[in-house]
Amino acid sequence: MTDHLQYQRLGGTLDDAAGEAFDKVARLLGLGYPGGPSIQKSAESGNPRAFDLPRAWLDDTWNFSFSGLKTAVLREVRRIQERSRPVPVPDMAASFQAAVVDVLAGKTLRAAESFKAKDILVAGGVSANNALRQAFAGQKRFPVHIPRSPCAPITPP
Repeated sequence: MTDHLQYQRLGGTLDDAAGEAFDKVARLLGLGYPGGPSIQKSAESGNPRAFDLPRAWLDDTWNFSFSGLKTAVLREVRRIQERSRPVPVPDMAASFQAAVVDVLAGKTLRAAESFKAKDILVAGGVSANNALRQAFAGQKRFPVHIPRSPCAPITPP
């Protein structure tokens, strides 16, 4: 935002939006809808480093892409199932959530630095995700504003 009602669009999703990816991965893992809250709840008891899932940084652009991440989860789940093993849902949910949060927070902070932002506003359905909120609260370079959410308390910076 450069002035009142003056916005410059820096990037967007090239395929699945983050919320859509949460929904699709939650369905794949047998979790509830909407996917964001169900993955967050499952991820609480999981290890975010259990699976080395890809991050689509899309260098030299502010765009996002989550279809490759979603496909990586699908392939990993199928690989586990082919071995007749149970899918460690909390670990997969935590690893997936960590990948999404890394990209969303990382790109946002880099864009804020590049464009000399004074503040960051995080909004939309995925802004209710506790891991995303914590990622922004854990940095000290920019004041971050996140609307209150009934399912995610705001953690003070």
